[in-house]
Amino acid sequence: MSDKSDPKSRQAIEDRILTIRGLTVILDSDLAGLYGVEVRRLNEQVKRNRERFPSDFSFVLNESEWHEIRGLRSQNATLKRGRHRKYLPRVFSEHGALMAANVLNSPQAAEVSVFVVRAFVNMRSAFAENRELARRLKTLETELRSRLDIHDTAIVEILRRMLDIIDPPRFPEPKNRKIGFHPG
Repeated sequence: MSDKSDPKSRQAIEDRILTIRGLTVILDSDLAGLYGVEVRRLNEQVKRNRERFPSDFSFVLNESEWHEIRGLRSQNATLKRGRHRKYLPRVFSEHGALMAANVLNSPQAAEVSVFVVRAFVNMRSAFAENRELARRLKTLETELRSRLDIHDTAIVEILRRMLDIIDPPRFPEPKNRKIGFHPG
């Protein structure tokens, strides 16, 4: 299960994992497809076993989250069989996906759940590496900005002095004063 074209490969699963409300999750339709069951059956099992699915394991998306994910343009669009949903989708975190495999009791769910959990672990690892990289880049940016500020100031001063040499400032012409003593 390593080929990306295989829908159960780790990469194919990772491509279905989203970040919503600060959690890495997978849509119920994607999870049901991986586990080889209908979405309806998956959601029925979740409803029958609510105590196993707290809000950090599984939750229903709100409309704005769903529209953001799927890019739907209009809620009033004509429904075409299989292309639109009657209800807002449910999403599952890593723990929720594993719990779903347990309540479904299908051989395929048991087999694929290992790959789903590994995909979540891999994504979590990638996010941690990205956070560390972002922190290092922020430190580097701060350091470079302070250096550039010093260099910018020096360059501006050099340019000002060069302009003074090229085009020296004009001093006012001295007044023609008469020679001798002039009272007041």
